Amino acid sequence: MTADGLPSFGHHTAVAPARGRRLLDGALARPSLAAFVGLAVVLAFFVPQAPHLLSTGGLASALDAAALLGIGGVAVALLLVSGHFDLSIGMVSVGSALLTGVLIAEAGWGTWPALAGSLAVALLVGLVNGWLVVTTGVPSFLVTLATFLVLQGVALAGTRSLTRSVRVDGLDGAPGWSSAATVFGSTVQVGDGRFRVSLLWWLLLTVWASWVLWRTRFGNGVFAVGGARRAARELGVPDRRTTVVLYCCTAAAGWLVGTLGVVRLGGVQASTGLGTAIEFIVVAVIGGCLLTGGYGSAVGAAVGALLYATARQGVVLAGWDARWFEAFLGVLLLVALLANGVVRGRLRAVPRS
Repeated sequence: MTADGLPSFGHHTAVAPARGRRLLDGALARPSLAAFVGLAVVLAFFVPQAPHLLSTGGLASALDAAALLGIGGVAVALLLVSGHFDLSIGMVSVGSALLTGVLIAEAGWGTWPALAGSLAVALLVGLVNGWLVVTTGVPSFLVTLATFLVLQGVALAGTRSLTRSVRVDGLDGAPGWSSAATVFGSTVQVGDGRFRVSLLWWLLLTVWASWVLWRTRFGNGVFAVGGARRAARELGVPDRRTTVVLYCCTAAAGWLVGTLGVVRLGGVQASTGLGTAIEFIVVAVIGGCLLTGGYGSAVGAAVGALLYATARQGVVLAGWDARWFEAFLGVLLLVALLANGVVRGRLRAVPRS
């Protein structure tokens, strides 16, 4: 008898369990698989009801929304793999865009110095978030929620006190604006669809993040910290430095999302960013990231963003009440969370080589 309790001779020599285990190992090694399956299901559901979804105009709209979600979602996915959250990224996006606008409109800075200044402040926020998480031991959810509240108050009250308004306009006349518009606001017209440069930024960030996670020592450290922090520390993984760097990455991604928006519109409106941060977490979870850390992928988060944007665009093009998207998103998230529970149990039960 074999260790599985099956006879070691004849036609049934443990082939099915071995094959099943190989399939399971293959699926668990690809966290993005569920997101691809979900995207296929969403397309199969909405395309018959809204054929325009696959036109150049429909694709351009869906990809534009997915790009902004994907940029933040990919950065948040890296952080989730390490076992942490960042609720402040949405407010970093809004606040950095506001800071860029104020520096140009009120302080008279050129476009590129203003962008560099807002990036430096965003990275400082990420540094503070990371430092507080690793030194205080307070859960990252609470630390970044506190940071979000501070940033929201400073951004909204500060902008109003400086500009007597919650909006900053007329930025497109600043020195260097045309070159910044080329980098952050270029578009390509294909048929009736306008494809924006944010799509290229999204693809580049996804490729870079995937390479970092799967091909570098730093990426190995991210998985180790999220999967078994104490063991990783004992093996010499710099868990504190890894965490701080990841928070700086999410802050930089928030700055990029804000910059793409402010350059596209030539102005910025003060608003809260908690909803945006939750959307980033949702697309990362839909993309296969475990909330407990140690498992996930950048590609999965990118596909999760595309799934999210496609569903939202499908609801609009099908002529449904927009509130149906919220119900659909809730169902989608519940399915993703249930799948996360199954994956977490399988990862504990299945030996990995």
